[in-house]
Amino acid sequence: MKLVTVVIKPFKLEDVREALSSIGIQGLTVTEVKGFGRQKGHAELYRGAEYSVNFLPKMKIDIAMSDDQVEGAIEAITQSAYTGKIGDGKIFVTELQRVVRIRTGETDEDAL
Repeated sequence: MKLVTVVIKPFKLEDVREALSSIGIQGLTVTEVKGFGRQKGHAELYRGAEYSVNFLPKMKIDIAMSDDQVEGAIEAITQSAYTGKIGDGKIFVTELQRVVRIRTGETDEDAL
């Protein structure tokens, strides 16, 4: 089992959700986050004054899935989140050691 964590631009969230649904990914968790990578923020103009935005708004998506779904999910996310501009985001894949569904007590693959 894997935990796929995706950080993307906010306006791409619905595209990514639709792409994941189309390949059979059923559940995900979304969090509004702020951060920066290579783009290191940017300057904005507000009421005539320029100020620096060091942390940019992003969406973080966490998806637990079986090992055989990972490559398809990465491909779907990459295609749907792509704009070609800096700040498109990142995909992190980590090993999941255990999953428990609280309601039923199911564990691991059965709990996904």
